Amino acid sequence: MGITEIRVHGVADKGPETILDRPIVVRVAGDDDAGFYRPRPGFGDPAEPDGATLEAYRWSRLTGGTARRTFSLVLLLPFMLSNIAVWMLPVPGRSGAAARAVCRLLAATMTAMYVLSTVGVSLDLIAWQCAAYPRCLDGRREISWLGGVPPGQRLALLAVLPVIAIAVVWRLGARTWQLPEDSARTPGVGADRLDTPAFWDTRSLLRRLRSVHVAAALGTLNVTLLLALAPHDAALPGWLLLAADVLLLGGAVVLLCRPRIERHGEQDQLSVSTIRWAAVALTALTLGYALTPRPPWSAEGTLPGYGVVVAGLFAGQMVLLAVLGLMVLVQRRHLPRPRFLLTGVGAPVLISVAIGLGVAYSSGLTYGLAEYLDRGSSPTPARPLPPDAPPLAPPIAYRWVTLGFSLAVVVVIVAALLAPRLGRGRRRRAAEDLVRRDYPEASRVPPERTRAVRDAIVHARLADRLGPLLSSAYGVLAVLTLAAAGLSVTGLGPGALALSLGDEPLARPVVFVTDLGALLIGLFALVLAGMGLFAYRSGAIRLVGVLWELATFWPRAAHPLAPPCYVERAVPELTRRVRQLTADGHGVVLSGQSHGSVLIAVTVLQLPDECRRRVALLTYGSPLGSRYRRVFPAYVNDEVLRKLGDQLSWRWINLWRYTDPVAGPVFAPTPALPDDPAARVDRRVRDPKGLLIPPTDTVPPSVQGHGFTPDEDFHSAVRELGGQLDRPDG
Repeated sequence: MGITEIRVHGVADKGPETILDRPIVVRVAGDDDAGFYRPRPGFGDPAEPDGATLEAYRWSRLTGGTARRTFSLVLLLPFMLSNIAVWMLPVPGRSGAAARAVCRLLAATMTAMYVLSTVGVSLDLIAWQCAAYPRCLDGRREISWLGGVPPGQRLALLAVLPVIAIAVVWRLGARTWQLPEDSARTPGVGADRLDTPAFWDTRSLLRRLRSVHVAAALGTLNVTLLLALAPHDAALPGWLLLAADVLLLGGAVVLLCRPRIERHGEQDQLSVSTIRWAAVALTALTLGYALTPRPPWSAEGTLPGYGVVVAGLFAGQMVLLAVLGLMVLVQRRHLPRPRFLLTGVGAPVLISVAIGLGVAYSSGLTYGLAEYLDRGSSPTPARPLPPDAPPLAPPIAYRWVTLGFSLAVVVVIVAALLAPRLGRGRRRRAAEDLVRRDYPEASRVPPERTRAVRDAIVHARLADRLGPLLSSAYGVLAVLTLAAAGLSVTGLGPGALALSLGDEPLARPVVFVTDLGALLIGLFALVLAGMGLFAYRSGAIRLVGVLWELATFWPRAAHPLAPPCYVERAVPELTRRVRQLTADGHGVVLSGQSHGSVLIAVTVLQLPDECRRRVALLTYGSPLGSRYRRVFPAYVNDEVLRKLGDQLSWRWINLWRYTDPVAGPVFAPTPALPDDPAARVDRRVRDPKGLLIPPTDTVPPSVQGHGFTPDEDFHSAVRELGGQLDRPDG
């Protein structure tokens, strides 16, 4: 029986030539976005020393590859993170339905924040504040025509910009990587287990969530408009429209909280379609109402009601985050021990990060435009406005957020500097013991060489300490900032509060820190946008591409406007390829590095039983045990991993190194069960291979860390797994 080794790369792919270690390759299946490659005949040996025919599966272009696609991923990053959070909940199924509903509500607030940012730019700053001041319009032909348009009609005309922004994300939410051939199955809405065929098929759920989010987005726009128009007109039509839009938002909340939204049903599809078209109709009526003629009306201050809506959104996010935090703390008790710091509680932390990024985009855009429109005359309690200057001021809630952002930067820098130093001596001594144990020749090499290997081990373990510490510090700070922003509904900003408490000596530093936060947020948003634009062709910032590939692994089950999940194509494609090879009498060794090991593991769970008899699994640099079990405990846990091993009759080898900051053993050691087959899966390999210079080389072996180069340990594992595969005759 022939053996085919299919190598699946991890994040930050460098091409099929590097995966196969062959200079010239040819695609044998798939397309430019994702395909299978083999060495071109006549340009290198198609088989490795272990006798297996080489094949590589490249999927990285599903997540990037073009400037447009990568740039759109940057803009959708807050939506993406809010979607991942639902998969971090500690309990799946009916027991976790309430927590999933809260995650969906928080994801909907991200859509509302997106709409409010466009409303703040087009309606508040331009249509309301700037258009009322000749000094702001002077010399700007693109907006100077607004000076002669009544306020209500100005709002209606510029409301087209938020409508276009909603239409853009509506269109983006319809994207999918699923092939038409994969739609022949009965559409599912996700599932609670990775081995369920419908787990990666969320088309039905996505259609419902997308309709509800579009309705919530249009309802947010309508409410913001009507809060400015209805109190001024004091007429029945305006109040009726406002009441109808509030009921629309309430209906969206109810639909998001209903467990039935996760199940397929024509009645549910009819409900969400109805609310979507009702939102479209109400938007048309609201814009028509805004266009109606009114008596002379002078626009003063900020857009009425807009600051209250923004502050109310932040207050609602704070309450939902607190509720979600309590839920996951209760559910965390059901997780098996040992439990790490963030195991099971990553959902509220990640959603707070998503909110922080959303606020960074919103406030960066708002402050940047305000600075441009008012020509540098931003008002503060400690710096009065020049004569006739327009008081272009973003909502007070944004000033609280910018203050919190400045504090967050300080906290993160301090934590990043202190964390590596805490317990450093103890970690170094433990690493030195490992070096002496692994390398008997350690006493015969220069101390610098030993220290380099020791430090590599110390740095690899640092991620386990630094990540939870920074995430926890940021999460706490984000909640406090949102709480302060929610309190801005009273109309009191940080500068005004400092002025009332300590007069100008206290107000000046507070205003300085707040302005610094606004500058940092704007720079942060610009840097993210620039990184997204150039990440696909710049190796210096490949970290952006790494983030996208990790984040788009999970299906869209909380926020439908997140980038599409590439696994919805990769898993069916891998299963088709494996089934074809095994049907032709081949044995298949699926070998995956880093994130590729997760991809091949979930692929094996989707294979039919007749295929698995001739399939083996080789993982190296795998985060399944060291990362995924901690971050996604409801879906990657001991039960699922043991089922994976059982289905393969434990034809599974996992190679890992102490110097790898990402990977580790998949299974925890169980001394009480010496005959446990899981104990044979994990095999630690030395890194580097030695401390001395080999006789055939001129330099000592380098530390590989998380990198991959096929070596004797790798080829030996492939040979061993190939020998365990069932022959076609059984």
